[in-house]
Amino acid sequence: MERAECQDALDALRAQYPDKFAKLSKVFSHVHRGDTIFISTGCGEPQYLVRAMIEYVESNPKAWSDAEVLHVWTLGVAPYADPKFEYNFRHNSFFVSASTRDAINKGLADYSPVFLSQVPELFRSHRVQVDVALVQTSLPDKHGFMSLGVSVDITKAAAEVARTVIAQTNASMPRIHGDAFIHIEDVDFVVPHDEPMLEYETTVPGEISQDIGKYVSRIVEDGDTIQVGYGSLPNAILANLRDKRHLGVHTELLSDGVADLMRAGVIDNSRKTIDRGKAVATFCMGKRETYEFLHDNPAVSFREIGYTNSPLTIAQIENMTAINSGLQIDLTGQATAVSLGQTFYSGIGGHADFMRGAVLAPGGRTILAMPSTAMEGKVSRIVPILDEGAGVSLIRGDVHYVVTEYGIAYLHGRNIRERAMALIAIAHPKFRSELIGEAKKRSMIYKDQAFIPGKRGEYPEEFEVARTTRTGLDILLRPVKISDESLLKDFFYSLSDESIRKRFMSSRTDMPHERLQDFVVIDYTREMVILAVRREDHVENEEILGVGQYGIDEQSHTAEVALVVRDDHQDKGVGTELLRYVTQLAQRQGLLGFTAEVLYENVAMLHLFEKMGYDIQRKAGAGVVELRIGFRGQHDARRT
Repeated sequence: MERAECQDALDALRAQYPDKFAKLSKVFSHVHRGDTIFISTGCGEPQYLVRAMIEYVESNPKAWSDAEVLHVWTLGVAPYADPKFEYNFRHNSFFVSASTRDAINKGLADYSPVFLSQVPELFRSHRVQVDVALVQTSLPDKHGFMSLGVSVDITKAAAEVARTVIAQTNASMPRIHGDAFIHIEDVDFVVPHDEPMLEYETTVPGEISQDIGKYVSRIVEDGDTIQVGYGSLPNAILANLRDKRHLGVHTELLSDGVADLMRAGVIDNSRKTIDRGKAVATFCMGKRETYEFLHDNPAVSFREIGYTNSPLTIAQIENMTAINSGLQIDLTGQATAVSLGQTFYSGIGGHADFMRGAVLAPGGRTILAMPSTAMEGKVSRIVPILDEGAGVSLIRGDVHYVVTEYGIAYLHGRNIRERAMALIAIAHPKFRSELIGEAKKRSMIYKDQAFIPGKRGEYPEEFEVARTTRTGLDILLRPVKISDESLLKDFFYSLSDESIRKRFMSSRTDMPHERLQDFVVIDYTREMVILAVRREDHVENEEILGVGQYGIDEQSHTAEVALVVRDDHQDKGVGTELLRYVTQLAQRQGLLGFTAEVLYENVAMLHLFEKMGYDIQRKAGAGVVELRIGFRGQHDARRT
């Protein structure tokens, strides 16, 4: 409806229900001592009503006392939390926001930790009493229906159970479809007042957030249904999904970034298992442009939080991908997003609901994305154990992926040792040595776990390249990581005894931890191990098809090279791509050539070296050919 039509509808309702359009003094006279006063969430907060309530209390300081103000999240100044109103109000929140954090931690206000999906039932069962509801709505339509707009969440349930419902109608509130509508018959008082909606402004994502977003985009696949939180990091994640197709949205918060992807056609909700064709959310915090996009948009449905956040609902959505942030995660994979030690910082919110629901969903995945450090790099967010008093919001089974600006750690199905090594590998480099030491003390990892600190041991992500072999096989060539030990163990034990003998020139066929460390713990400035991997379905499902390595001889400025390819992938071009790439990396370091020892009978390997166009000198030994390979005469190794 056009605004003029809505205004006409409002005027008609004013004539039909004159008692509902009372003066504010009469409206607030219906609030009693000890009442619980609910206020709409976030950007849906009825600012005029809140200001009017405070003005009423200032004018009538003894009008009521010990009232409890209840909500999820406030973006306003929360004047009712001011100590001067201690006699009148006690603030209680289901989530800790910046404007109330200090009061809560000083004991001047309350925080009620609860899964937000459970709050509507708490209201309806009257285990949490709601006496008065201050809500903000759109202008009414000709049928008398008003939309709760950007704040459906727990607001709908509060408005249904409250003894007195006071609605501020605002022409700026978008009319959003779904569970958002309430009828004027169900409202006790209507207070028309137009004013700009509260807007949630995020900071421009920095380089770290962008790096994290790029890694997350590797995990999200076309056709996935996503849930993303709020802030500069989630916006950076969403911005990095612009190349995806047919994404769906089932989320708690609909942000500017989601609206942008809907406008771009990236999110079309065409492959959702439930609510197909609709982006489902329960509230919005964003800019005016986003509110205008949501207004009367049939592609958007705001549902009550008991539906959107229910793990039972989320578990029905195939390929559900929940993306959330955290404050801290320990080396076993349990995380907190609610408190820093004993200091309450945020709240349970929908964080746990979505992560648990996505774990249960067919093809579901959970991603915990966060910078590797906090306090301007002074502390690591990846820690041996959570700080004393921290609230565990995600248990060890809730987290599939952890993403920092240093990469992706996959935890699902991994043991504690593997989890610890994977998380240490994506911690900030300056904290990795300390984490290794603490993990050893706690017997989380091998007592003899080697580690190379500093730049020499930092994973060179820039060396990751995609290649297609001459037989059409797509592979990723990447340096080995300190967390690859289990993956390499599987690879080596997949080799036949004959392949092991030809590669290692030994009858020894075991590959214990002590030997594996020589492959995964390397000084990237003095040696290189390159894995040829294939990823099946998802980024975590890697299998190694081949390994190429070299170690530098500083006196001759050459390197000894060796490689091995899994038996079932030999003669498919994997070895060729490996040798070409390690040659390219060696040349980049300015090396003059390679040396290699190859068994006489290893005809395939000898042929591989010959066809590369190297300047090769041979020296025959006892069953072994020693090769001295010069790069100067080599023609094809610099393929990019």
